[in-house]
Amino acid sequence: MQNVCLTIAGVDPSGGAGIIADVKTFKAFGCFPTAVITSITFQNTLGVFGAVHQSSETVKNQIIPILDDYEVAAFKTGMLPSEEIIEEVASIISTRRLKNLILDPVVRSTSGYDLIDDIALKSLIEKLFPLALVVTPNIPEAERICKMRIENLEDVKNAAKQILNFGAKAVLIKGGHLPFEEILEGVIYTEVPTSSKKAYDFLFLEGKLIIFASSYIETRATHGTGCVLSAAITASIAKGKSLPQAVYDAKRFVTEAIRSSPLIGKGFPPVNA
Repeated sequence: MQNVCLTIAGVDPSGGAGIIADVKTFKAFGCFPTAVITSITFQNTLGVFGAVHQSSETVKNQIIPILDDYEVAAFKTGMLPSEEIIEEVASIISTRRLKNLILDPVVRSTSGYDLIDDIALKSLIEKLFPLALVVTPNIPEAERICKMRIENLEDVKNAAKQILNFGAKAVLIKGGHLPFEEILEGVIYTEVPTSSKKAYDFLFLEGKLIIFASSYIETRATHGTGCVLSAAITASIAKGKSLPQAVYDAKRFVTEAIRSSPLIGKGFPPVNA
């Protein structure tokens, strides 16, 4: 019997991010994918040009039949574009006592397009952070959530502390946007490093910091990396892995997906999920 994973997120018609990337990743990990659409975005590798959001009722009417029929082992949220949708999702999670939420706070695209407004962001923090197994912001997302600049490891620690204070049980801050100097203490490598420059991710869990490192790949092929990483964590959790092991497996998967990108498109090519 396959483990069922659910993604509640937006659609990227170009296939690099959002629900399409999540579904491909779930399948790559041997899980059965289900999906709920929150927003239809207008985007490609060059950027995000707009979106039409679903109503909270439409989102609810997609989720409930899945939960009535399947036992969902783990699920993730991506783009939750409105306060109403966030509140509906939070209500369903609480009412159904759903476990293993991987919350990818998709608040800003790689091209700099804000995907939710400040009211929705406040609701996301207050209503969903406390329900998540882990929150997985990248550096720009963590900066917007915490209203601060992040330029070094100390800033990463301060941002994580804020997010944990918001009620999150754990936080994974993805450091690929910053050229950190080499970190020597507390690092778990997800591959044998092939270059001196590293890509670091920082997991704050139960009062501990676990740092994951891999070789930094010089490439523009980064479209969908956050979606793929959170989907890979979701699939690993669905298969019974611990959170640190799930992050480890997911980072290895994303590193290879970046390295083997099909290099299509005129902007930031999608990774090979």
